[in-house]
Amino acid sequence: MSRPISLRGSTKTITEFFEYSINSILYQRGVYPQDDFTTAKKYGLTLLKTTDDELKAYIRVVLLQVHKWLIGRKCNKLVLCVVDKDEGEVVERWAFDIHHVGKDEDAEDSRIGEQVDPDQTQNQIRALIRQITASVTFLPELANEGNYTFNVLAYTDANAKVPLEWSDSDSKTISNGETVQFKSFRTDDHRVSAQVSYKH
Repeated sequence: MSRPISLRGSTKTITEFFEYSINSILYQRGVYPQDDFTTAKKYGLTLLKTTDDELKAYIRVVLLQVHKWLIGRKCNKLVLCVVDKDEGEVVERWAFDIHHVGKDEDAEDSRIGEQVDPDQTQNQIRALIRQITASVTFLPELANEGNYTFNVLAYTDANAKVPLEWSDSDSKTISNGETVQFKSFRTDDHRVSAQVSYKH
């Protein structure tokens, strides 16, 4: 009977990681003003979380639904797109691939029931968050600060229940862009890897 508890724990870990990643990206890339963020301690790091009530509410709604999909093993990717408000063009695409251990036959780690040390998971998450934070050193500077918005896309199984507020979307890929692959982390039930694609 330990598997559902383990799965819920793993799902909570991933949902929290997404929350801090989204906040970090929106802060680092200047999508929202720096004054709209406050510091928080997590993973042994000083991270940032928004104080904007509307943004907090939006992120909460997104992550509650993603959490439900993850528990049902219905979500395999989450994407955050940074969009130019004037052009409607995607300038950055942050993709987080979610491999469900024991479900993805082609995944290199499709072993069921292998225990992963929670400290190891925390260390892997810390390394990945550091990479996301450091990405400002190579990503092109976004001109016209404050002139960007963002979208969150979730890739779900065909039979997943999708709430009305989640509309169908194209994949918002960036053609002829650069892609940088980041580190990944493992829990008992999932492996999450990340990458960012951007315009030259």
